[in-house]
Amino acid sequence: MRLKSVLFILLLSIYVVNAQVKPEPVDYVSILVGTQSKFELSNGNTYPAIAAPWGMNFWTPQTGKMGDGWIYRYDADKIRGFKQTHQPSPWMNDYGQFSIMPMTDKMEFNEESRASWFSHKAETAKPYYYSVYLADYDVTTEITPTERAALFRFTFPETDSSYVLVDAFDKGSSVEIIPGKNAIIGYTTRNSKGVPENFKNYFVIVFDKPFEYKCVVKNGEIVKNAYKAEDNHAGAFIGFSTKKGEKVIAKVASSFIGYEQAWQNLKEVENKNFETVKAEGRKLWNDVLGKVEIEDNNIDNKRTFYSTLYRSTLFPRKFYEIDAQGKTVHYSPYNGQVLPGYMYTDTGFWDTFRSLFPLLNLMYPSVNREIQEGLINAYKESGFLPEWASPGHRGIMIGNNSASVVADAYLKGLRGYDIETLYKAMIHGTENVHPKVSATGRLGHEYYNTLGYVPYDVKINENAARTLEYAYADWTIYKLAKALNRPQSEIDLYAKRCQNYRNLYSPEYKLMRGKNKDGTFQSPFSPTKWGDAFTEGNSWHYTWSVFHDPQGLIDLMGGNKEFVNMLDSVFKMPPVFDDSYYGFPIHEIREMQIMNMGQYAHGNQPIQHMVYLYNYAGEPWKAQYWAREVMDRLYTPAPDGYCGDEDNGQTSAWYVFSAMGFYPVCPGSDEYILGSPLFEKMTVHFENGKSLQINSPGNSKSKRYISDFKLNGKAYTKNYVKHQDLMNGATIDIQLSDQPNKTRGTKKSDFPYSFSNENR
Repeated sequence: MRLKSVLFILLLSIYVVNAQVKPEPVDYVSILVGTQSKFELSNGNTYPAIAAPWGMNFWTPQTGKMGDGWIYRYDADKIRGFKQTHQPSPWMNDYGQFSIMPMTDKMEFNEESRASWFSHKAETAKPYYYSVYLADYDVTTEITPTERAALFRFTFPETDSSYVLVDAFDKGSSVEIIPGKNAIIGYTTRNSKGVPENFKNYFVIVFDKPFEYKCVVKNGEIVKNAYKAEDNHAGAFIGFSTKKGEKVIAKVASSFIGYEQAWQNLKEVENKNFETVKAEGRKLWNDVLGKVEIEDNNIDNKRTFYSTLYRSTLFPRKFYEIDAQGKTVHYSPYNGQVLPGYMYTDTGFWDTFRSLFPLLNLMYPSVNREIQEGLINAYKESGFLPEWASPGHRGIMIGNNSASVVADAYLKGLRGYDIETLYKAMIHGTENVHPKVSATGRLGHEYYNTLGYVPYDVKINENAARTLEYAYADWTIYKLAKALNRPQSEIDLYAKRCQNYRNLYSPEYKLMRGKNKDGTFQSPFSPTKWGDAFTEGNSWHYTWSVFHDPQGLIDLMGGNKEFVNMLDSVFKMPPVFDDSYYGFPIHEIREMQIMNMGQYAHGNQPIQHMVYLYNYAGEPWKAQYWAREVMDRLYTPAPDGYCGDEDNGQTSAWYVFSAMGFYPVCPGSDEYILGSPLFEKMTVHFENGKSLQINSPGNSKSKRYISDFKLNGKAYTKNYVKHQDLMNGATIDIQLSDQPNKTRGTKKSDFPYSFSNENR
């Protein structure tokens, strides 16, 4: 009897211990995924963002040189500082940046000289907490952030020469030491365009230990017994004696509005110790990531999933602040004024309209509601909706995809903002181009609105891509116009224009092709030529950019059989390429070439929806096969875990959706197109209090084909699920097999929406 009691107590204690250490969603996240990248080859082109979800400020260890877009590379072995960053990607580079660096025994301002060796074995990298040992200084640095502030904790050795450097970077900066407050304040102006002339990022840093030593730096020269520096490149050192293991805390905040607001933002960590802020950050991330619960034994897939969900909830970032009266205000990156209301930035809609914004509409609509209000403010302050904002309008990429972002939000049920002004902004964008930033609005709108396409021979680059994206944008305007009961003539205009993609279809090649002003196709034509008429891709990638009307494209190609044959050909062709437009293989080309999936270039956005198009032509099992193939082969939780640029959540959101078993091929419609779910059980908790449960017991790498599908207990044969059905709360039960079911989803009544099938 006694032995049974002992065994019972032992088993109970084991159960309690296991229950206590059960991982939470944030424990599966690696913020180092994608950091093993370089200019020549992107495995994500990410950096470890230590941040709150959608936070205004991110922090990251800096291994790259000042001004280098590759802030942190996994294969680096020295850290130069800990940088406040707002960088969306290395290609866009950074703005509002400064760094903090502890050191001992010597003061070194030069970033090469001060850099310290480190090891990933002595590094802890989580969304809410970062720690690393700086070997050259015997100092451990820890960071835990809030939305606009952060706490640093430095653990020093025993020395009378412990220092902390604040580097405000070059291109115009200022620092001031305030001994009475144990504080350093300053501003940085370093940016990569997209800012008004009066742009500054103001920072305040308060230490919990009095300064025994202080000096400033002007353009690399240390100026002793000086408290202030304002020059091209300013910095400040403070120092003190420390005991072995002594911890020094620095509280940091910043503002784009001014010093007073920076002090206000510091209240986010006021009267809070390091562990409290760390615990609050952990809870915040678990709340956001915990919207999805997974039951499955494949821990690597869990790690990949939650790491991609983390990346999907960083951008666009908040660019607004809360003033002393509790009001929402923002510094306008468009006109330089401080104005009321929301503002978000650091996203390119060319990338993120595809799945990132649909993910927000499904899982985080309250965030996107704020983003929509920010878009209204951007329009009022600049005269245009942004297409690539960082922080203001940037001259990069093509298209008018703000229309998709606006329409999808409203058509998915978001309310409480001025949709009429947003609609007006959408229409304005179809008839104008920004006078200084031609990537904003519609370059070539005069040709498009009269000829029905942007010609190849009028010196507007990437013209075919523009035409295809404008046509889809016109469809989103058509759908929103109907929802807003706009005049029928207006509705009919955009219904007509959304068919402009037909003007570029080449029957000879069964592909999209540039067309000259006189109506002849470009010649010679190389289907594998990257760039030129297309954007960071070739005709094999862009031909499928008819999101709103796959049936129309099927008809042009000659029917389902020919359409499926063309889809199959993408994977069957060798990864040959024509790089003559660029003069060298750009990194996107290399990323396609090395993945051994033919012409399928998942590392860039234009083709990412393609695998789901089999559902429109009666062979849904091929979508199931290829969706799982892409997830299994092209994503991992390792530092090289992406197959190209992660791009502000888009490539991550593709994985999040695909792991659920469906994907938003056409934002603006109410359908998600079926693939193959990745986990045995997934529960998605919506903001409205309802939940979606997706069950696929026995799920494995070999079992990827849907043999049976039930929605709320009833047999379901369609190749899509509807948004509102999910939002009402739903249970999906899927039986998977290692053999395709070639009878399910093959009837035309099972196919997803296409404009050509719409009864208008």
